[in-house]
Amino acid sequence: MKQGGGLLFRDIFAQSMWSIRENRLRTLLSVLGILVGIIAVMVVGTVTNTVRQYIFNELESYGLKTIWIYRDWGERIPNSSQRRGSGITNSDFEKIKSNCCSALKRISPEVFYDDWQVLFRAGSRYNNAVLQGVGVHFFDISNEKLQNGRLFRAEDIARRRPVAVIGPEVQKQLFGIHQNPIGKTFRLDELKLTVIGLLKEKNRDFLASIGSAESFDINNRVFIPYTLHQQLTASKDIHRLLGEANDLETVQLAIKQITDALGRRHNYKYNYTWESMESWIQTANSYLNRITLFGILSAVISLIVGGIGIMNIMTTSVVERTREIGIRKALGARNRDIHNQFILEAVFVSSIGGLLGLLIGSGISYAIMLWTGLPAMPSWSVIVVALLVTMLVGVVSGYYPATRAANLKPVDALRH
Repeated sequence: MKQGGGLLFRDIFAQSMWSIRENRLRTLLSVLGILVGIIAVMVVGTVTNTVRQYIFNELESYGLKTIWIYRDWGERIPNSSQRRGSGITNSDFEKIKSNCCSALKRISPEVFYDDWQVLFRAGSRYNNAVLQGVGVHFFDISNEKLQNGRLFRAEDIARRRPVAVIGPEVQKQLFGIHQNPIGKTFRLDELKLTVIGLLKEKNRDFLASIGSAESFDINNRVFIPYTLHQQLTASKDIHRLLGEANDLETVQLAIKQITDALGRRHNYKYNYTWESMESWIQTANSYLNRITLFGILSAVISLIVGGIGIMNIMTTSVVERTREIGIRKALGARNRDIHNQFILEAVFVSSIGGLLGLLIGSGISYAIMLWTGLPAMPSWSVIVVALLVTMLVGVVSGYYPATRAANLKPVDALRH
């Protein structure tokens, strides 16, 4: 049996090579269709994974479990008086931080000026930057990385110390990109601030392009203790709470617990709204789905063209080898043997295009990896799917010619 199987495979291989040599142009065109289709499958898979990695790198710069809660200024509760202010106070924050919400890991207040950007001065240098008052846990929640210096401590917040953590653009504009800003001072009006920390640069270009990120340059920010910010504005308001849930599954529960606590503490005189990473992830996935759909359609069209080419070659091969088929049947070959031979030949031709497509697709993926700096090589699942697709195309495109060959009557075939 083994010898017979080996001889059958060798015979099929020889017949396939003969068919390829005799029909070089048609074989090239059919192989080209399969090749382009497989390249499209691999490149789509690679690009999708690369873009997904790029997007989630940006999303992680916020923290995937991050939530934002603030007053809904556009909605008024009927038959209820509304008070001025943000609807969130220092006592609210302390209560929520202490024992309010089991689904909440940590939380930080955020306070801003009405005009987000303010003018800072260091000697003869000036810079308009965003000023934010934040708490100790702000940097951990928002996944900020420290390049130099330190972040805020509890005593900085409690004592309203005039210290600042700055972004790299602020360093560049006020001190120069090559100057270490730690320990240096700059001014906000008459207030002198000492730099204690320098953050690493962040990239949120994609999120900004889809409207999911702040409209300002996130690297051009100055952070001070929120208590100092409140002293400057003579207000106890907290404009926004920045929280982190215990895990992704408890994000909605944490939001509900915080908003319920705020509502109870203010007798439901304010409405609160929230944001989380979920909506941003959905927006990113919609972009990825469009890219994937376009690539799949291109791949399907190429594979259909390649499949038609293979079917054409195999149908022509059946006509050209009709007498050979008659001789084989006269010598005892069964319909199933003839059918399997032509199916395997179609799979072999299709596999040539598939293997070439894998090689070229891997080269393109490697080029994408070098260009983007992100891991872009195709996964094993993409490679396996591509190989299975080529074999399936070979089986489907070879089925009709194989069936036609198997159903030939020996007498009619020998007369050909």
